[in-house]
Amino acid sequence: MANEELTFDFVVVGGGTAGCVLAARLSEDRDATVCLLEAGGSDRHPFIGIPAAVQAAVSTRDLNWGFTTTPQPALDNRRIPLPRGRVLGGSGSINGMVYHRGSPLDYDDWARGGATGWSYAEVLPYFTRSENNEDHPASAYHGRGGPLNVSTPRRPNRMARDFIAAMRSLQFPECTDFVGPAPEGAGMRQATIRGGRRESTATAFLRPALTRPNLTVMIRCPARRILFEGKRAVGVEFVRAGQTECLRARREIILSAGTIQSPQLLLCSGVGDAVELGQLGITVVHHLPGVGRNLHDHLATPVRMDMTDSTSYGLSWRALPRGMWNVLEYLVGRQGPLAGNVFEACAYLRADPQADRADLQLVFQPWKPPTTFLPVPVGHGFGISPVLLYPESRGRLTISSPDALDPPLADSGLLSHPDDLPKLIRAVRLCRRILAAAPFAPYRGVEVAPGEKVQSEEELAQFIRATAYTVHHPVGTCRMGSGAAAVVDPTLKVRGLEGLRVADASVFPSIVGGNTNAPVIMVAEKAADLIRGRPAPEPVRLRDSLTPALA
Repeated sequence: MANEELTFDFVVVGGGTAGCVLAARLSEDRDATVCLLEAGGSDRHPFIGIPAAVQAAVSTRDLNWGFTTTPQPALDNRRIPLPRGRVLGGSGSINGMVYHRGSPLDYDDWARGGATGWSYAEVLPYFTRSENNEDHPASAYHGRGGPLNVSTPRRPNRMARDFIAAMRSLQFPECTDFVGPAPEGAGMRQATIRGGRRESTATAFLRPALTRPNLTVMIRCPARRILFEGKRAVGVEFVRAGQTECLRARREIILSAGTIQSPQLLLCSGVGDAVELGQLGITVVHHLPGVGRNLHDHLATPVRMDMTDSTSYGLSWRALPRGMWNVLEYLVGRQGPLAGNVFEACAYLRADPQADRADLQLVFQPWKPPTTFLPVPVGHGFGISPVLLYPESRGRLTISSPDALDPPLADSGLLSHPDDLPKLIRAVRLCRRILAAAPFAPYRGVEVAPGEKVQSEEELAQFIRATAYTVHHPVGTCRMGSGAAAVVDPTLKVRGLEGLRVADASVFPSIVGGNTNAPVIMVAEKAADLIRGRPAPEPVRLRDSLTPALA
C-alpha cells in the first residue's frame, strides 16, 4: 500500500520558473493536493535578492548546476557554460531579470508547425494574466494586478541613454515598449524587479501559496526517475538526505525541470530512443526518439571597449566614493544602481532587411566584464553583445549514465549551421559602428574585443569561434507539436504515455526572439489551465496592422 504521506494528486518535478507557477496555480483548487519537488535549496541567498548581483548569483556554486556543453567543434572545441538555477525559482533566481516575450510571429510559427492553440492571439492572455506592469497601463499587451512585477529601471547608467542616442544617430528607431505592438528599435528594457528586489516566480507565485495546507514543497530532493505502471506515470523516485524514496501521483506528474534536466529524467526513466537506451542498460518504457533532440540556444559574441572614464559600473579608486554611496542608498532604501539589473538598454533590429521580424538583439553593457575572481567588474568599460535571435544550428541532449544525478551531455551544436556565422560577423561590424558614434566619443574608449587589428572576414570568424558564448536560453529538447519529432502534444502530454506532461522551455518548438523567462511563465500558466480542465481565455482580438507589426 502506498505511503499516504507521500501520495499527492499532482507531483511537479522542478521548482524553477515553471514549477513555481504550476505549484501555485494547481494548489488554488483546495480539493487537489500538490507536491513540488526541487533539487536545490531555498532562494533566500542574498545574491539572489539584490538585482545588480547577477554575476555573483551565477558564480555561486550552491545556486547553479554548473553544466557545460560538450566540446563544440565550431567554437574551437570549447565547452560553453550552461548556467541553470539549482534553487527555488530555478534559473529565474539567478538570471538577468529581463522581461521580454519574443516576436508575436514566433507563436504563430508554433501554431502553424503543429502546436495548435499556441498562436500569439491565444497565448497573449496568459502573458498578461501573470503580469503587474508598473509603467504601462493595462491593455491587450500588458497586465496590471498579476503576481509578477515588471518595471523599468528607475536610475539607469547614463551610458544607457548614450547607447539609445548612438542608435538614433545611425537612423535606427527608438522603442518604448519591447512587448508592445512594434517591438523593434533601441530603448530601455523592463525587468522583473519589485521595490529594488529580484522578482522570480518563487517570490511572486510560490511564496504567497505556501500557507495552503494542500501544497507541499520539498527542497534538496533531486529526482532520479519517473516510475511507470505500464504506460502510465505513477510516481517519482527521489533522494532525500541520502536515502531513496518515492512520491506517488494519483492524477498527474508534471516535469518542469528545464531544457536540460526534463529530457534527462525522461531518458533515465526509459523514455527515448529505444536502441540508445538499451545500450545504456535502461529498460525501455516507451520509444520516443525526439527526447533530447532539437536543443538550441541564443549565441552571442563580445564587442568591448576599455576606458579610463569612471562613468560605467565598476570598481576603481575614482569610483570608490560613488560606490560607497550606492551601497548605503541600497541598504537604506533599496534604491540606486544596486536596485537595477545592469543590463538596462538594448535594441532589436533586422540584420537581414528581408526578415519579417527583428533577428538580432544588441545588449548594451555599461560595464567591463569581470576578469578576476571577483564577480564584479574591476575598472571601467562598455560594450555590446550582439545576440543571434534565430539560429539555424541544432544540437542534442543525451546521457552517458542511467543515473539522473550524473551530469547529462549537452551538445548545443553551436555554429554547426553555415548560415549562423556570417550573421554574427555582420553583427560585430554593426556594433563597431554604434560604438564609434558621436554619443560615445567623450569616453574615448579603446576597442579590446575583437580589437582594431581584427578586420577581415576570416579574422572576425576566428575571433567569434574563440570567444562566442550563449546567453543561457536553451530550449527545445521536449519539442511540442504533432509530428514524429514531437515529444509532447499541444496539451503538453508526453506522446504515447498517460499521467505525464512537460511544461518548461524544453517544449518550445523553436526559440523565441528574445529572453525566455516570460515565455516559460506563459507556458506554465497555460499548462495549469490545461491540467485543471479550465477553458482557455478568448484569443485577443488585435488589429491586423498590429499582429504582424514587425513585418
